[in-house]
Amino acid sequence: MHGTPHTVADVMTRKVVAVVGDTVFKDIVKAIGRWHVSALPVVDGDHRVLGVVSEADLLPKEEFRDGDPDRYARLRRLSDLAKAGARTAEELMTVPAVTVRADETLARAARIMARGKVKRLPVVDAEGVLEGIVSRSDLLKVFLRDDEDIAREVREQVVAFLFPDPEKPIRVVVHDGVVTLTGRVRDTSIVPVAARLVRAVEGVVDVDCALLGAPRMPDLGPDLPEPTASGEAAEDRAVSSHGHSS
Repeated sequence: MHGTPHTVADVMTRKVVAVVGDTVFKDIVKAIGRWHVSALPVVDGDHRVLGVVSEADLLPKEEFRDGDPDRYARLRRLSDLAKAGARTAEELMTVPAVTVRADETLARAARIMARGKVKRLPVVDAEGVLEGIVSRSDLLKVFLRDDEDIAREVREQVVAFLFPDPEKPIRVVVHDGVVTLTGRVRDTSIVPVAARLVRAVEGVVDVDCALLGAPRMPDLGPDLPEPTASGEAAEDRAVSSHGHSS
């Protein structure tokens, strides 16, 4: 139903700085500083990703530089101690590398980052060959989407699909990514579904859903006239007032 979601390929950086397994410690530090990145993929001769070496992998060498850790630290931080004595990317890198495919959605990439507790992901093909890199800031680019573009997708892909024949026209307003829906619908049971689908539209920050059902009508005798528009408004006020007092 929704328009095709953006994928990692739409936002990733294709020019990637990587190192090989025998890259020495100082050259890794130089590359991180020169390219202003926090981590580097480690690749083999065929550019398949073997692991990732990050600033966190490098810091133990400084942390344990001026003294021996106590017995408790030696038992609790064996991995960090090993990295403190490491000399090459192969010895320093974290394995297996947390990666993502270029055809994955941005939402999927965000979940992988969150679970892996990483700031950037190497993008690989089916064979594990490095194709690019995607960072947290890349994933946030979707929130730069124009408000009117979001409103158009909500109207065409959500409102028209769920409410093809509304009680009253549904108004969609988007301001700074926040979508507000107002109007009357025949079936209020699908209002929560509408809010959920709108929230899933790329670029939506939040949803204010103020969709109402049809106004309640009093039971009328067969000889009484139909209520006027002003009568409907009065009934709405009565329902609102009653709801407030209870």
